[in-house]
Amino acid sequence: MGMLRVLFPGTFDPPTNGHRNIIKRASLIFDKLDVVVAVNTEKKNLFSPEERAEMLGEMVRDLPGVEVHIWDKLIVEFARRHDAKLILRGVRALTDFSYEFEVAMTNQSLDPGIEIVFMPTDPKYFVIRSSIVREVFKMNGDISRMVPPVVEEALRRKFGKSGLPAG
Repeated sequence: MGMLRVLFPGTFDPPTNGHRNIIKRASLIFDKLDVVVAVNTEKKNLFSPEERAEMLGEMVRDLPGVEVHIWDKLIVEFARRHDAKLILRGVRALTDFSYEFEVAMTNQSLDPGIEIVFMPTDPKYFVIRSSIVREVFKMNGDISRMVPPVVEEALRRKFGKSGLPAG
């Protein structure tokens, strides 16, 4: 068997400690882990794809075999182009699983050669999601246990100390 390569696609807006936890645990299992920042022009994102990729790059710098990419097409096309057969999805709860299962079935119908691997989130990151991080930050709450310092700094640069847009 060759090198075991897996893709971990997501919006990562912003990346959280939960994302870092999944990436770190997966990096211990797979030889190569491609973190793929999805570009979705339909979605109004807080950070640009480049900003998200930069934050992720900083977050995974110490993990061997992990690379960050930006992709604006179907994830199965990224998989084909990079000869990857596995897509990793992190799940927090049953509601996540239900949504992720539908996405997985869609991806498998687009490319039956791709397998989806679900990894449950570590219980201590169970309630962390990017939308909650944004909300807590905007209300001046403490997000230091939800995101790495690089993300907290990026949020402060974007919004100033008060959580309101800077400028």
